[in-house]
Amino acid sequence: MSNESKTRFSRPWLVRAVVFVVIVSLFAPSAVSALTYEPSDTDLQKGTIESPAGGTTVISIQGFKFQGQANGKKPARLVGVGPRGDVQWVHNGGESITWFYDVDPINGSNLLVTGTKHVAGQKDPTVVYEYNPETDEKLWTETFESAHDTHDVDLINGDQLLVANMRNYNPEKEVNEDRIFIYDRGTNEVVWEWQFRNHTDWTKKQGGTYAAEDGSGDDWTHVNDVDKIAEGQYLISPRNFDQVMVINRSTKDIDMRLGSDNNYDVMNEQHNPTYMESDNGTPTILVADSHGDRVVEYAKRGDGDWEQTWQVGSQQSFNWPRDADRLPNGNTLIVDSNNHRVVEVNTEGEVVWEFYAPWAPYDVERMHLGDEAMSADDRPTMADQNAEGEYPITGSAGLTPGTGQKLTFSQWLTAAFAGTPIAEPMGKFATQWSKIAPWVRPVWMGPWDFVGAVAGGLLLVGWILGELLYNRKRISSGVRRRIA
Repeated sequence: MSNESKTRFSRPWLVRAVVFVVIVSLFAPSAVSALTYEPSDTDLQKGTIESPAGGTTVISIQGFKFQGQANGKKPARLVGVGPRGDVQWVHNGGESITWFYDVDPINGSNLLVTGTKHVAGQKDPTVVYEYNPETDEKLWTETFESAHDTHDVDLINGDQLLVANMRNYNPEKEVNEDRIFIYDRGTNEVVWEWQFRNHTDWTKKQGGTYAAEDGSGDDWTHVNDVDKIAEGQYLISPRNFDQVMVINRSTKDIDMRLGSDNNYDVMNEQHNPTYMESDNGTPTILVADSHGDRVVEYAKRGDGDWEQTWQVGSQQSFNWPRDADRLPNGNTLIVDSNNHRVVEVNTEGEVVWEFYAPWAPYDVERMHLGDEAMSADDRPTMADQNAEGEYPITGSAGLTPGTGQKLTFSQWLTAAFAGTPIAEPMGKFATQWSKIAPWVRPVWMGPWDFVGAVAGGLLLVGWILGELLYNRKRISSGVRRRIA
């Protein structure tokens, strides 16, 4: 073989070797982590602790699900965290609970737990139980076979359960029966209900069928929260209506409403509002504006209009927050779900307490304070504190749980292209990346390892396409010979 032939022969293989090494190096960190990672308490870690919490902080961790199946490496669990960020106890969902949602302190030392159990071939029933963390014991359990994937159930009036019943489409009647209902544990029956289709008129974007936008009817309202805020008054959060309502048990009227459908300036797919009243009696609502990546507070002024009085966070600091509670000290306790953490911030957005808890924390409570809905008068509004305004989040440890990494890919991308002609499109891409990546990135991968794996995958696809193009004549010739 001549030197020229050897050169022609070696160049393609040299390129292939380089590409192969690059692909392996991009995949290697995530491959090693995938083989060695097992979920453990070491994934649960404290961040900034400027001021210790007054007692145990209870965090419900939803866990990951896809097509009804849970992921063992992104487990559902409840975590009790001490004042300085030390893990006191962990309660795993195991076989009985696939995903955890709302959790409420009750009876002084116990918890009311709301979750979902996956049952193959069926819609996932809702499971509610009273749990004693000290003894790791379930004192009683109720299962609602007809209430699927419920996010919130509250214990009221002694022995009744107030249920936010979403995903309640009736295919035989072709109507949606999403509702709020009260179940009496003593008589084992539903004693009161309020159906959205009888009291709301959001049918246009559903084509008049009370179904989901895709026509399935599975998730019309996505009512994710219900609280008893006074005798005969319940605060509800239909996420897909972009609003919060107070409904009246006796009249079944809507006594109060904040927001309107598709008015994203007020709220965009909110979660878990908290009702408060200021010192002068002004109705006030604190809410996690999930798709807006912020926490906001609104006060209902004398003219009946709602006014935004406080905002904390933005797309640069929050990623799909799903709970916000005002504490008696005036700070706000927030679940930042897709950043896998809980933060307590002061009135100006400074982090004073922080804990990282993968995967997708949903709800948080301070055990010694009881259910926030039952003690609204003890929780000062921002007007009471003369702290109205908009504030960024500052002082976070900025960790990526289990990796020690602080700067995410989306944050780097935004910073790297700031001030350039393509800053705006790159910023939009970074925002979309931050929304999608947490749901597809394995929990054992850091954000940069995931970027490497995606880059490696794209490079591998490009290599295959390049080989097909480079060898197209040989492939075409071989196909013709086989056909002939």
